[in-house]
Amino acid sequence: MTASQHMVKANGLRFRTLVEGPPDGELFILLHGFPDGAELWSRQLPVLAKAGYLAVAPDLRGYGMTDAPEGVDQYSVDHLVKDTRALIEAFDRSEAHVAGHDWGAIAAWYFAGTHPAMTKSLSVLSVGHPVALATASREDADQQERSRYVALFLMEGKAEEVLSAEGYRRLRATHRFAPNPDAFPQALTESFTRSLSRPGRLTAALNYYRANLARGHGAWERLQRMGPIKAPTQLMWGDQDPALGRTAVEATAAHLQGPYRLVIEAGAGHWLQFDRPDEVGHFLSEADKI
Repeated sequence: MTASQHMVKANGLRFRTLVEGPPDGELFILLHGFPDGAELWSRQLPVLAKAGYLAVAPDLRGYGMTDAPEGVDQYSVDHLVKDTRALIEAFDRSEAHVAGHDWGAIAAWYFAGTHPAMTKSLSVLSVGHPVALATASREDADQQERSRYVALFLMEGKAEEVLSAEGYRRLRATHRFAPNPDAFPQALTESFTRSLSRPGRLTAALNYYRANLARGHGAWERLQRMGPIKAPTQLMWGDQDPALGRTAVEATAAHLQGPYRLVIEAGAGHWLQFDRPDEVGHFLSEADKI
């Protein structure tokens, strides 16, 4: 079985999606983060399809072949949540299993908190609950050190200049962070880089940071204004993740009301989909057993 590509209209935008699995299966939507695209989930789509799910991985707004609206505010978490809801409804569903990584994880957390009736389960990679992460970002020296790169990403123009210099060398390098620099497929890094090198696309991707973290755009406080997480939830974190530390991960359980499972992958980094592809596939396919 091979994923098929579909252009789907949702929330006023055209989204390019990769779809695999039986049409009548329970919907499983997979949200990527920076600086990736739908193919981030290419190793997990067939696993979910084999498990009987209809697995859908979209290019999020601003990425890949999906539309890229202009303006920083178009990338606020509120828009990402509306996109997720509209994508679920575009597949004629009223609920879905929701998974996310990086900024897709933030969208998934916030969606589960604001649309509990539409969230059959929540599976998150790398990113703890937004309140736990906000607290760690303010109070934990380790997380503050890991997040230093965000200051550059918030600098309009400067970040684009730095990341695009020398043929986008630094953008490519994001997939090579320790501890497993060769885990992420080089061909996929090149594909994502070419996509973000198109006019306006790198700015669109960086606007996720600027719309949600910059002073004057609500910072983490906007992400904290969500309802309780009642859906069965699971979190997978690599203990060598260079961007996201242990403090927020360990504090996540205190912010959940439903069943919860934490999986820590020893020696794994940020891009678990390729660092631990089999483990992530199993993790996702067991979402209905939390």
